[in-house]
Amino acid sequence: MLQRRALLAASAWAIAAQANTVQRGRGLTFPRDHGAHLQAHIEWWYVTGWLGPDAAPTHGFQLTFFRHATGIAPSTGRFGASQLMLAHAAMTQLATGQHQGAQRMARWNGEPGAAAAAAAEHDAAVHMGAWWLRRTATGWALAFDTPQGRLELALHSTQPLLLQGENGWSAKGANTASHYVTEPQLLAQGHLSGRAVQGKGWLDHEWSDDLLEPTAVGWDWAGLNLADGSALTAFRLRNAQGRALWAGGSWRRAGSQVQAFAPQAVQWEPLQHWRSPATGAQYPVRWRLATPAGVYEVRALATAQEMDLRHGLGSAYWEGLSELLSPSGQRLGLGYLEMTGYAGRLKI
Repeated sequence: MLQRRALLAASAWAIAAQANTVQRGRGLTFPRDHGAHLQAHIEWWYVTGWLGPDAAPTHGFQLTFFRHATGIAPSTGRFGASQLMLAHAAMTQLATGQHQGAQRMARWNGEPGAAAAAAAEHDAAVHMGAWWLRRTATGWALAFDTPQGRLELALHSTQPLLLQGENGWSAKGANTASHYVTEPQLLAQGHLSGRAVQGKGWLDHEWSDDLLEPTAVGWDWAGLNLADGSALTAFRLRNAQGRALWAGGSWRRAGSQVQAFAPQAVQWEPLQHWRSPATGAQYPVRWRLATPAGVYEVRALATAQEMDLRHGLGSAYWEGLSELLSPSGQRLGLGYLEMTGYAGRLKI
């Protein structure tokens, strides 16, 4: 009888999990949709930015929390948890080119306030031990540790939320999509190992039922804060031969409506590569990026910004602070470039 009840409970949970997938036309509601969507297969909260003045940043930083639904019913115990939580963090010291990352992993059964790891559903509040990200009355706040020290930041909102794609529904292929929310142009203030710092940041929150379409191995993505207050997002999904399977992105001037890019309107052309001594992967670290908003160059501010997380549950990928240049070479903004699938198909 107990076994039958457990099977019925697991079946009911699986049916409920399937009922709330990513849907085109679904209106997003905040603050609820800042929080976790435990029925979606995968979800992440992603913060990037830089410390120091725009003209001469000293550090780049990134913090990502991943939530992965395992398909196991929550009642099966700590070692059969319904959610797997991962966190990746990195700091790049631009003066030396030193890039150091760290990762954490924990099982989670979905209980609010669990000590090891948890993600609230009513609003953004996710943590893994002493690493955390949460929404505040003025924006966001985060804290994490790397070998370069502990970073604690308040990220103050200066613009409305940017809903990617069609009001937050972002196609990633003919049969794959996510709900995707961005908050660009965040003003950062805080401390790095007790020393006062300031800079700018970018936040993405995305959830999906499929990480990649079957023929895709990874993606190229850039999220860039421009000095004039604009925000540029561009991405493409690639197959094993390096051919673009899908592309997209958006452009928003400060105070204007967002312009979503059609897949065929975004073109990525590699101009320079860097080969990782650790993985042997060859990453484009300089790109020509053509979008409906203009033609630009995206160039890494340090080439060795690979995250080699193969010893955990992750993959190796490149993610680092980069600059956006005009065709004449003028710096227009800063942000993060992310490239996955060059050291093997991305897995999380």
